[in-house]
Amino acid sequence: MENCNTLENQTVHRICIIASATCLAAAFTVSLPQPGHARQITPPAVPLDLQVNLAQNEAFLEGHAVGTQNYICLPTDDGFQFMLFTPEATLFDSVDGKQVTTHFFSPNANPVPSNPLELRKIRATWQHSKDTSTVWGGNAIPSTDANFVAKDAIAWLLLPVAGVRNGPRPGDNILSVTSFIQRVHTSLGLAPSQGCADMNDVGNKAFMPYTADYFFYRKRQNGHHDS
Repeated sequence: MENCNTLENQTVHRICIIASATCLAAAFTVSLPQPGHARQITPPAVPLDLQVNLAQNEAFLEGHAVGTQNYICLPTDDGFQFMLFTPEATLFDSVDGKQVTTHFFSPNANPVPSNPLELRKIRATWQHSKDTSTVWGGNAIPSTDANFVAKDAIAWLLLPVAGVRNGPRPGDNILSVTSFIQRVHTSLGLAPSQGCADMNDVGNKAFMPYTADYFFYRKRQNGHHDS
């Protein structure tokens, strides 16, 4: 293509220009970052009673939680006990470290149609950091199976979905497709063993650090749903 501009033959000149433009476009295309494939989420090994039916559901999101389990001392039928009043945690992507969701307790604002009595019940809540879509977990199935759960850690859990809410814009539904949530790989977070013994202790609060991994599942569509 050298000396294209000096060629008198207009046809050859046009060919040179087209060839140069094509090479430039190809080089530019190669330099652009190529779209990555959607990440496959592998469900964790869990006790039998915490397993999700993978023929009907698939894991689509996971996050590593860092935060606290927050307790308050209250009277009970047989004395006094620290009771959980909310978790307070942030979930991070295990690959890029970016924030995925926040996690806390809140009133269920949009129950699943099959259970309208869930309305305003205080439930475990996850809100996505990108589109603010929200999911509320239902009655949790716990496990302290020693083959999986550390003795100084809070239980592993399986929670069916109890409510969902889309974010403010069309398509803001990352979490509102959730069918189940698992809490696994827990570390610490248990209520204190002291500080809640009598009426003088009622109202005492304890913020216990913990970590865990959370896996979110959705229903498969037509037997398959690309992640």
